[in-house]
Amino acid sequence: MCDTAVSGQETVLHLRVQRFRCGNDDCGKRTFAEQISGLTIRYGRYSVPLRSLLQTIGLALGGRAGARLTHHLAAAVNRMTLIRLIRSLPDPQPADGPEVLGVDDFALRRGHTYGTILIDITTSRPIDMLPERSSDALATWLGQRPGVQVVCRDRAGCYADGATRGAPQAIQVADRWHMWRNLGDAVERTITRHRTHLRDLTPAVRPAGISSPALTAVQLPAKADRTEPRAGRLAERTRHRHTLVHQLIAQGHDLRTIARDLGLARNTVRRFARASSPEELLVNDGTGKRPRAVEEFADHLRHRWEQGCTNAEQLYHEIKAMGYRGKGTTVRQYLQPWRAQATVNLPPSPPPTVRQATGWFLRNPDDLDTDEQQYLRTLTATCPALAAVRDHVRAFADMMMNLRGGHLEQWMNRVQADDLPELHSFVTGLRRDFYAAKAGLTLPHSSGKVEGHVNRIKMLKRQMYGRANPDLLRKRILLAD
Repeated sequence: MCDTAVSGQETVLHLRVQRFRCGNDDCGKRTFAEQISGLTIRYGRYSVPLRSLLQTIGLALGGRAGARLTHHLAAAVNRMTLIRLIRSLPDPQPADGPEVLGVDDFALRRGHTYGTILIDITTSRPIDMLPERSSDALATWLGQRPGVQVVCRDRAGCYADGATRGAPQAIQVADRWHMWRNLGDAVERTITRHRTHLRDLTPAVRPAGISSPALTAVQLPAKADRTEPRAGRLAERTRHRHTLVHQLIAQGHDLRTIARDLGLARNTVRRFARASSPEELLVNDGTGKRPRAVEEFADHLRHRWEQGCTNAEQLYHEIKAMGYRGKGTTVRQYLQPWRAQATVNLPPSPPPTVRQATGWFLRNPDDLDTDEQQYLRTLTATCPALAAVRDHVRAFADMMMNLRGGHLEQWMNRVQADDLPELHSFVTGLRRDFYAAKAGLTLPHSSGKVEGHVNRIKMLKRQMYGRANPDLLRKRILLAD
């Protein structure tokens, strides 16, 4: 029998134990071997301490990586042995379920098969894993554990229905991060509809630079105007799909049927259905040329070049101190066209993008720099609809940060009174899940710990390369430290 290593050397124990014979002719076992408590188990080739060590390694690293580590611990085993040891572990059995339960889904096979992870929010420990994402599975699980008092979840309909049927006594809490994300999507769609106002924004006035008399004028490259219609294969596909989705909706098909017929995810079909035109989907879809990282610092480079600083190495160190993470070679290549002619006639900076403008509305006003604050004031002064959006977003942020869920009904009524169809869609979703949304803006509970475990599950799946069955994944989720 193998035991834990001694001074880095593999250890094998030779035991002499008693064997007992059974005198009952009806007994299926004729003989019984004596077991040493804390050292041996029936049919075990490893001592109890070594078995526990190998199980811990298997839970933490999986089969292949764990087997490589055991060779360095003088207790070498192969990967299949580790997997068998993991599967032999008993599942933890909670008594009546936690008082505060966290629920979320994760992908067993992305886009095809999903499971459900259940977390004890109080202890931050996973307590069970369901091999499917359905209301029936959650309702059955909750029905067997009447001790659950609070259910933290996202805004998925299946979990809302399952929690209502399985634990009618529990308070359902919608996650604040998901509500804020949904509000941000509505704000971005609103800005997209009013994006023509972004063209009127002008950058802050900068001090004039020092021009060299030996230089001639040259126009420096500027970023493309992202408010222009997109072109390319992906843009054409987006327009085609938008047309198909709206044609099928006009024929009376629901989103689930459309998603199945077109081979798209239901959330993707919903996004196409909400967009009044395909251009709303193409503002930030990446179909244009991706800007290089150095272009984020183009204004600084233009300004310093105008002052007469043409040393690429010096400019590289300046923008590196400002947060640039690229290489100096990229900076030299970016400056090379400027060297053909030397005095720089600076072109106007491009207008802000929809994504940048959305950040001004969603970020804390105290975190905006001077230029961003000026942009936001100008934008809201020229567009009353965006001014209303700014006020509604800040009111919702105040509710969320200070847990003032009692003001949610008044906030939704104020939004409905304004002509903001994108925010009306967000409010409609809140009304369908009103009590959970109100509890999420009132109680301190959230699904943050559940999301952390979902990320951990992704790491475990990558370790196993997708070759293990769900039962092994379940063991590692529930038992690993």
